[in-house]
Amino acid sequence: LTVQPGECVAVIGASGVGKSTLLHLLGTLDRPTGGRVLFAGEDVFARTEAGLARLRREEIGFVFQFYNLLGEMSALENAMLPALLQRLSVSEARARATAALAEVGLGDRMDHRPGALSGGEQQRVAIARALVTSPAIILADEPTGNLDSKTGAEIMSLFDELSRRGHTIIVVTHEEDIVRHTRRIVRL
Repeated sequence: LTVQPGECVAVIGASGVGKSTLLHLLGTLDRPTGGRVLFAGEDVFARTEAGLARLRREEIGFVFQFYNLLGEMSALENAMLPALLQRLSVSEARARATAALAEVGLGDRMDHRPGALSGGEQQRVAIARALVTSPAIILADEPTGNLDSKTGAEIMSLFDELSRRGHTIIVVTHEEDIVRHTRRIVRL
């Protein structure tokens, strides 16, 4: 599988076929038992563990099915976390998170905690959090799995729009009806 910069690719297939495993390999969360994972021509698993952690922190944004937001923090604070992990100043992290939340349509909901947001809004916060460090690639694991079909289609449309703005996105899903918003479909 080769993914070009700025592409939005959907990887689809039945449960258990290996979609999440593929995503974990691409995100360097799991090591392959064979083959290679190349990022900008580099075999990423030739890196040390610290090098892999740096790659994940600086080049890869993750969006999860269950959002993984911290309930005691506002949408803004949740979105700021990756920038703070990169040791950006609080003011820079806040500025980036504010811009990312505006980009996903939540500029007016920044002060709300996850419990006060709908599922679709929580997923948008998770997407903003993935965008805040301007990663080279965003990996999304079943990002619409907990959403109704209308909200799921809105999230996929947002991914397509983000790819049109230059973000590289790989989405894995078993929901074939929502992938019409992507430009390429890979079936496992």
